[in-house]
Amino acid sequence: MTCFDRRDLGLLLLRLGTGGVLAAHGAQKLFGWFGGGGLSGTGEFMESVGYAPGRASAAAAGLAETGGGTLLALGLATPAAGAAAAGAMAGAAAVHAPNGFFAMSGGYEYAAYLGFAAAGLAVTGPGRISLDHVMGHTVDRNWMVPVALAGTAAATLAVIGARYARVRRQEEGEQGELFDEEGVAHGS
Repeated sequence: MTCFDRRDLGLLLLRLGTGGVLAAHGAQKLFGWFGGGGLSGTGEFMESVGYAPGRASAAAAGLAETGGGTLLALGLATPAAGAAAAGAMAGAAAVHAPNGFFAMSGGYEYAAYLGFAAAGLAVTGPGRISLDHVMGHTVDRNWMVPVALAGTAAATLAVIGARYARVRRQEEGEQGELFDEEGVAHGS
């Protein structure tokens, strides 16, 4: 008989809470559940904050959150699930970063917490009360942790970098011209 300890129960609670919140958050994007915009509404929002194409970005974020959250809650493929969810939350944090840290002012606090919790679970593992444990950790090997985190980090940096470049180009384009065609200054 397997005996579970406090660590296993704590990891189960952390997985269920973090995974459940992530899955619900992603379901808003994918399906429009819980007052979400679905792919169309979320896609328009994603496009407006620099993630293009918007609908594909909404689908990717929704899948990472819903899939990663569900797998975390189940304790299945924990390294990949945690890495995917952490990457999605890094993308969300990038949008909220200009508003500072705290969520009450629109900051990145909430996204950062979910991302760190997901990454922590990817590193720590799911504990013995999990499908990974029941399946003999076939999709939760030690070597999978750095591979999943490094692969997700590289993809996330590329996506956030492209978004940053788009936002910067848009902001530069909105500044308007300083001089007209004859070289006369505007705005003086």
